[in-house]
Amino acid sequence: MSSFYNPNRSATYNYGGSKWRLSRSKIDLFIECPLCFYLDNKLGVKRPPGFPFALNTAVDELLKKEFDILREKGETHELIERYGIAARPVKHDHLDVWRRNFQGVQCYHKPTGFQVSGAIDDLWINPQGEYIVVDYKATSKEEDITELNKDWQRGYKRQMEVYQWLLRQNGYSVSDTGYFVYCNGITDTEKFDAKLEFKITLIAYTGDDSWLEDTLKDIKDTLDSSRFPKPDPNCDFCAYREAVEKLNINR
Repeated sequence: MSSFYNPNRSATYNYGGSKWRLSRSKIDLFIECPLCFYLDNKLGVKRPPGFPFALNTAVDELLKKEFDILREKGETHELIERYGIAARPVKHDHLDVWRRNFQGVQCYHKPTGFQVSGAIDDLWINPQGEYIVVDYKATSKEEDITELNKDWQRGYKRQMEVYQWLLRQNGYSVSDTGYFVYCNGITDTEKFDAKLEFKITLIAYTGDDSWLEDTLKDIKDTLDSSRFPKPDPNCDFCAYREAVEKLNINR
């Protein structure tokens, strides 16, 4: 079996197990395809992973370092000033934990009994004392990226809203407006010169986390059911499984 993919997870990480958590990415998986979510979280058979985006991770780490320098000094960032935003990177005792995968910002959701979590990229604060959720994105597109208007970017918006909701559940005052620091790789330079340059834009997004309560209840009902939910008609993973099943392969 591949050392990179183990479809049969330990039962302790499945729903009802001692180590199971409802992460932000699992919430998004439920919205993408309830069946894939059920197979993963109830039965422990997860989707094959996508390719790791090592360059995106590198950009995230460098941005965190850049903003952390200013955070320590109590200063704002040139990008924030350029867009005329009254905010600055803010210190917080839990920020390092909130940034870690498999930890992040956590809360206990009493109506469902879920421990919900999500790892943020950055946190700013405005003059009103409201925390501002900030998320880093890196890509390389020919067109300038100034808004989130693509279907595949809906997940980015939900991501922001889950983070805002988590902080509010922990008792913090959170601005409805969050920001995406969007780094777009430039490819029209004459040569590489062992460096990759980016055009960076700041995209404001006004979140609305009101959908989360009903979604968490739907997730609870799905996990507590013994019946398989219907797959999303646009799910490529389910389409692949269905195609293989039709072949009736005997091994």
